[in-house]
Amino acid sequence: MKQHIVVLTGAGMSAESGIATFRDNDGLWEKHNVEDVATPEAFQRNPELVLRFYNDRRRQLKDAQPNPAHHALADLENDYRVTIVTQNIDDLHERAGSTSVVHLHGQLTQARSVRDENRLYDIGYNDIHIGDTCERGGQLRPHVVWFGETVPMIETAAEVVSTADQLLIVGTSLQVYPAAGLVDCVDFDVPITVIDPGEASVSRARVIRKTASEGVLEWMASLRRQ
Repeated sequence: MKQHIVVLTGAGMSAESGIATFRDNDGLWEKHNVEDVATPEAFQRNPELVLRFYNDRRRQLKDAQPNPAHHALADLENDYRVTIVTQNIDDLHERAGSTSVVHLHGQLTQARSVRDENRLYDIGYNDIHIGDTCERGGQLRPHVVWFGETVPMIETAAEVVSTADQLLIVGTSLQVYPAAGLVDCVDFDVPITVIDPGEASVSRARVIRKTASEGVLEWMASLRRQ
């Protein structure tokens, strides 16, 4: 049976692909306050602004490309069972070739109805406009978990992490819960590696202070020597 490697990825994973992160800018995300574009209250106050913001993010994503770290993790599937648990809303893991990806915070290329969160629509890189509705007449919104909303996939992610033979954490500050609590789901004897150039750390984990691409390639080289 192939060893199961679970990879928890955050914003730093996609930064090398040109995807902006808000935590690098004192709570600003593409010159917007997070409270104005990433909360349910923001959508109630100014849905046009929120939709425009995510439409812009979708166009940015269309032009972005998976970086070497994305491709390296996809290549791991040649020799291991690999599950990606990502906090990112982009589709770069899938476009690199990863076949098992759990999106904790939703997906930018999907929309959902405000009347029924289970009504999902694949919209690709197209815009969402005021007046775009589901079959029941509910306005469509980005299928993104905003601050203050529950994380529906967290239990699925916890189950995945609990089956890991190795846990790799890439490009996340481990400051956002409940995602940060996933490290507590891994068995005590499971090796943990953190790749992050910042201050992220996990008890008993090996830490590689490098960018996602440099760190993943270094980790993979050591993995193949085991």
